[in-house]
Amino acid sequence: MNIAVRLVLAGAVALAVTSARTGAWSAAEPDGLKVEVGVKMKTRDGVALVADVYRPQADGRYPTLLQRTPYDRKGGIGEARALAAAGYVVIRQDVRGRFDSEGEFYPFRYEAEDGYDTVEWAAALPYSNGQVGMWGGSYVGATQMLAASAHPPHLVAIFPYVTASEYYEGWTYQHGALMQWFATSWSSGLAIDTLRRQAQAREQKRLLDWERTSPISAYPLLDLPAPADVAPYFRDWIAHETSDDYWRKVKVSDHYSEMTVKALHGGGWHDLFLRGSIENYLGLKAKAATPEARDGQRLLLGPWAHAATSPEGKIGDVTFGRDAVLDSTNTLRSWMDYALKGVANEFATKPPVRVFVMGENAWRDETEFPPARARSTRYYLQPGSGREEGLLAEKLPGKAPPQGYDYDPENPAPTLGGRLCCGDIVPPGPADQRALGARPDVLVFSTPPLARDVEATGWLALELFASTSAVDTDFTAVLADVDETGYARFLTDGVVRGRYRESTASAAPLEPGRVYKLPIDLWATSNLFKAGHRIRVYVSSSNFPRFDRNRNTGEPIAGATRSVKAHQTIYADKDHPSALVLPVVPR
Repeated sequence: MNIAVRLVLAGAVALAVTSARTGAWSAAEPDGLKVEVGVKMKTRDGVALVADVYRPQADGRYPTLLQRTPYDRKGGIGEARALAAAGYVVIRQDVRGRFDSEGEFYPFRYEAEDGYDTVEWAAALPYSNGQVGMWGGSYVGATQMLAASAHPPHLVAIFPYVTASEYYEGWTYQHGALMQWFATSWSSGLAIDTLRRQAQAREQKRLLDWERTSPISAYPLLDLPAPADVAPYFRDWIAHETSDDYWRKVKVSDHYSEMTVKALHGGGWHDLFLRGSIENYLGLKAKAATPEARDGQRLLLGPWAHAATSPEGKIGDVTFGRDAVLDSTNTLRSWMDYALKGVANEFATKPPVRVFVMGENAWRDETEFPPARARSTRYYLQPGSGREEGLLAEKLPGKAPPQGYDYDPENPAPTLGGRLCCGDIVPPGPADQRALGARPDVLVFSTPPLARDVEATGWLALELFASTSAVDTDFTAVLADVDETGYARFLTDGVVRGRYRESTASAAPLEPGRVYKLPIDLWATSNLFKAGHRIRVYVSSSNFPRFDRNRNTGEPIAGATRSVKAHQTIYADKDHPSALVLPVVPR
């Protein structure tokens, strides 16, 4: 493309962006595309949602790709143009209450019905052939899954990546603990556009009131809403700390049997929604409404965090290589070519699961997840002497004294990388965990240097026997791969909140001093622990700010201010065989 054409295109894009806030605009462009900006559609309750449409200039009907986003539809223009040039109608829409779309935004609440209405509107456009696909990550993945739960007739395929299967477990809470860093940072980011909208809505009334009653020196530049009014859903999340009806109304996984879509599910080993991405694949493969939908599920699992990967494949402080980088646009195009156009490409011919094995840093195709050949292998915790590091061993433990530590909510163990979003204050991805081992409230258990390679691919857990002096507390775990230099690379983490040990639907206080078996779900990974490396687990009672601090009082999160220290006891003997459970793949 020469410089003159580039300038024309740049001017067209700039005009489109400028016009989007003021009304619809359309034009044919030099690269054979037609762009319509600010296109409105009405939902069933009369709310106008605004979209931009990119499509080939040539007459005809084309399969349609729809993205519904709360993050401003004007982003991703390059991707939209590339997909339109490949023979698709591409629609990017602001969801209800965001940017140019009318209504009030409340996460998840309207996405099923609005998604249904938008899919059917898109399918009926004169240049659409009636085949609709959706794509996008994070909340944009939620807009797909919730639309699919309403089963619009013309939604054929989706590509949700780094997204969840429900919005209590694995989005806002994890086994009863609030995912605090995500809940606070994400809602604060969303609030910025809502603040703009609400301040704008107050402007004319504020000006009229001031002109009648106030001197010029008292002119208020802004009439800002109260912070709580900008994101009322945040208060609701805190108020509903159990998996009650508030969350069940938007629980995607309850609707797998009604869905008829083919789906490519993308997940990241270091992403905070990893479990949901895998569960969406497994749930639809087992339960989707039609054989075509069940057969049309694919799973792609890379080393990714929720944030973007560098061109070199660097995630956190580890470089996995250029092969680890997801070319999302070409992957999307290939998937939709297969699902909407019937192209017999790699999605038609290769096994349905593709995983990136960390440590080896290589991709591998699998027929299922987890691999059927993986063997559940227990590495039993064996306590060290005093503050010495304990062992992980495959041999069953014998007699052993328990180990204890004091957990103070006012001095929680810090989050060091891992499954995080959003912002760079607490960076996501693999990070060195060695600093945890220096804390008196963290117990460390490691294998000796491995004599051979050990691959773990699949679901992981820590089966922990523990007691506490408190009526409620947390137990946490972090799994790391320790190389010959001592660098302890984060792999996965987990938490269990004591009062929700039996069910997240209702609280049950702990009995101080009683020994409980407390499974800690470590979700999933694929990692090759190389010979000479050590497998290590850090056991504690906090991982802050990834999870909120348990104040050990059993009081609800909302409004809690009182904290007490708790003495924690970890048991690792023949009667209480605490163990790290790994899915070991034979090599």
